[in-house]
Amino acid sequence: MHEIGIVRQLLRTVSAFAEENGVGEIREVVVDCGELSLVIPEYVRELYPAVVKGSILERARLTIRTVPGLAECDDCDEIFNVVEHKGYCPNCGSFEKTVLSGKEFIVREIVVPEEPDTDT
Repeated sequence: MHEIGIVRQLLRTVSAFAEENGVGEIREVVVDCGELSLVIPEYVRELYPAVVKGSILERARLTIRTVPGLAECDDCDEIFNVVEHKGYCPNCGSFEKTVLSGKEFIVREIVVPEEPDTDT
């Protein structure tokens, strides 16, 4: 289960961001998880509370957005969902493709509390 290493790296990445920017609290972390990334979102959700316990992310919500695994057929230029079509082009049946999206696992957003308006 490589997801534990992924969650640990997520914690390091967000903690470094918080330290570099003087952020003391994180409300939510939004990550994009590609269908073709080999990361299992359910495992990430399960492991997250234990890995971030005692850290700046302990009370932060984790939101995982699925990025579709899209590819372009090298033979007919059709764009299709790789998972949905089991890797084969639905137009011509070719297995030859260039993956366009769906391999990533990235931090998309780090949500911090809004600062109170001090102009009044």
